[in-house]
Amino acid sequence: MQFFNSLGQYRPQALAVLRIIAALLFIEHGTMKLFGFPAPMGDGALPPLLLIAALLEVVGGALLVVGFMTRPVAFLLSGQMAVAYFMAHASKGFWPALNGGEGAILFCFIFLYLVFSGPGAWAVDKS
Repeated sequence: MQFFNSLGQYRPQALAVLRIIAALLFIEHGTMKLFGFPAPMGDGALPPLLLIAALLEVVGGALLVVGFMTRPVAFLLSGQMAVAYFMAHASKGFWPALNGGEGAILFCFIFLYLVFSGPGAWAVDKS
């Protein structure tokens, strides 16, 4: 148990890794909507709500990667994911594993955690 207790000294770095990896994965959703990369998402022009979501994903994700304005950006993105879950997934059934909403829920709560924890190490923010 001593080994696991000693891991606490790396808490800021582990939090930073969580922030950076979650943000990079989030950006990927936005680039799929905006640029069709790494895979196309639909065809033609995006509806206004999806365009806003894509911009939030790319810009907000980039801000989280560098750890700039982490708490307010994470708060905004957490809310976006809550809305996305209820608009796009909840109507397909109760269970997230069946309605495809696991990702939205995970992003929502990771971002909510960042609101309270701050960015961790390796961030422009110092809090």
